[in-house]
Amino acid sequence: MSTTPAPTSPSTSVPAGPLPIRMLHDRLLVLPEVDAAERQSSAGLVIPATAVGPKRLAWARVVAAGEHVRQVSVGDRVLFDPDERAEVELGGEHYVLLRERDVHAVSEPEDTSGQTGLYL
Repeated sequence: MSTTPAPTSPSTSVPAGPLPIRMLHDRLLVLPEVDAAERQSSAGLVIPATAVGPKRLAWARVVAAGEHVRQVSVGDRVLFDPDERAEVELGGEHYVLLRERDVHAVSEPEDTSGQTGLYL
């Protein structure tokens, strides 16, 4: 896999230039998405960020991948446990280092063809 960052899209903030780091083995360098400080329940109640609740996984964008990464590509949006991570700062940005096995899921692109499924 390449360590070159993915092209920037409007919904992500992936760095534009090459990173001063090369990932090894099955390691991933991801840029975590900013989590809103407050959430709102389905009933409309505002839940402050300090409220203790169930464990939440976090989304991030893969910006570099080691040569032995098989299931994830640079530019993929992945789901990981924010409690089990190692952080690093490169060029003023805060990144997270993960092993490929620490990724719980990879987001699939939305089907924007406008067609619905087959109904019988």
